[in-house]
Amino acid sequence: MYYALDAIRRRPGRSALTSLGIGLAVGLVVLLLAISAGIQTSATELATASGVDLIAASANTTITTGSVPPIPHAHELASSIPAADPNVAVASPWLVSDLVFGNASLWAAANSTHVPYGWSPTGAGAVGWIPSDNTGIQVPTIYNGTGFTYSGDPHYANGSYDGPFTHQVVLDQGLAAVLGVTVGDLVWANSYQAASPSALGAWYSAATPFRVVGISGPFWLIPSVLLSFLYLSELQYVVGGGTPSTDYASLVLIHLTDPTSAANDQVVLETAFPALTIITLSEILGDVQQVVNIYRTFGVLIGAIGLVVAALFATTVLLMSVDDRSREIALLRAVGYTRAGVGSLIAQEGVLLSIFGLAVGLPIAYAGAYELNRFLLALIGGLPVGFSFVSFDASVLFSGIAIVIAIGLLASALPAARAMSLPVAEELRAP
Repeated sequence: MYYALDAIRRRPGRSALTSLGIGLAVGLVVLLLAISAGIQTSATELATASGVDLIAASANTTITTGSVPPIPHAHELASSIPAADPNVAVASPWLVSDLVFGNASLWAAANSTHVPYGWSPTGAGAVGWIPSDNTGIQVPTIYNGTGFTYSGDPHYANGSYDGPFTHQVVLDQGLAAVLGVTVGDLVWANSYQAASPSALGAWYSAATPFRVVGISGPFWLIPSVLLSFLYLSELQYVVGGGTPSTDYASLVLIHLTDPTSAANDQVVLETAFPALTIITLSEILGDVQQVVNIYRTFGVLIGAIGLVVAALFATTVLLMSVDDRSREIALLRAVGYTRAGVGSLIAQEGVLLSIFGLAVGLPIAYAGAYELNRFLLALIGGLPVGFSFVSFDASVLFSGIAIVIAIGLLASALPAARAMSLPVAEELRAP
């Protein structure tokens, strides 16, 4: 090992550049591995903590489809699904849609002669649900206000849709800040945007007023910076439903009493409800893994190119080192070093260069991962505290170590073979 260290020390510039090249390549690969590990780990932790064990969607729907066809008779499913499977603790129908909100300031401006430049209603995501049917399912934390007042869904009124409107809405912090409202304020919701400032009066006339009863934190299950929560029947009403024939939802989230039997419950519910597709948590995570694997494959290809370039560069440098020390290597052979012993010295030099590269590459990978994670967390709203897009677990670190050792051994193979085949007599007689 001392000989290998001495050889590196005698050529500091060349050795530093070689280690830097290896370090950059290894750092890139480690970063890509850390990203895939982070996404997979965080997705598994979030899905497990969500309390959602099964998801019911329209027949022939998969979790990766771009659109989710509506599920009819949504309110009935909240009771009929648990009745069909005693292991179902809660079946919560959710309607996920988009709404456009206006506040009192914009309403006042719409009724005056002047609307300030740039003022317009704000688009946001919307979730319609039955608040009392979410027990066991993770929902956003309400920071201000009492939240929804009534259990059940009053306006639904057992399917007649002639019950009283609550006109209550919970806004997340992002949407409340954009609208400039707090608990107790009024907001107006509509399913379409106002075409122009002159159309604001008509927009407000067609909009439905809601009283803000809560300000919640972000909601990772529907990652959106701006999000609102309403009673299911009232969101149906705003977006054009809310009648016995248009009682629809996007999904039904199912919480099981015993989640270990989810596969059996899937069979039971798909048999009882042939118009539904029941998706298990393991299938959701499997789809997430498939998406991660696709990006990981591209990452591995990019990383492999970098590793090949780094290995070729290291091979070239080691070959130059062997040529520079050919007389010295011949002397080693003359004093009793075997061919294998000489080859091992070159291999040690290659592995040491790679280890120095790892010492450079790991900090680069860690710093790059930290900045990338910070950027993505700021870019994608609604993610919970503790979510991370990167993870430097043991498998990632061991992969980095294995890669640098492999680079060192591969890069030193040809130089070691040349060193072992040097003609000793000719090298010693050379001037």
